[in-house]
Amino acid sequence: MATKKNKVKKKATKKKAPAKKKVAKKKVAKKKVAKKK
Repeated sequence: MATKKNKVKKKATKKKAPAKKKVAKKKVAKKKVAKKK
């Protein structure tokens, strides 16, 4: 398990910037949906 977690962490650090942007877009989308309701 530890080795797998380390590999995931390494992948996460490489893709941190784009991943954060995706999360931000999702949050914005959720806000838009909330406004529609």
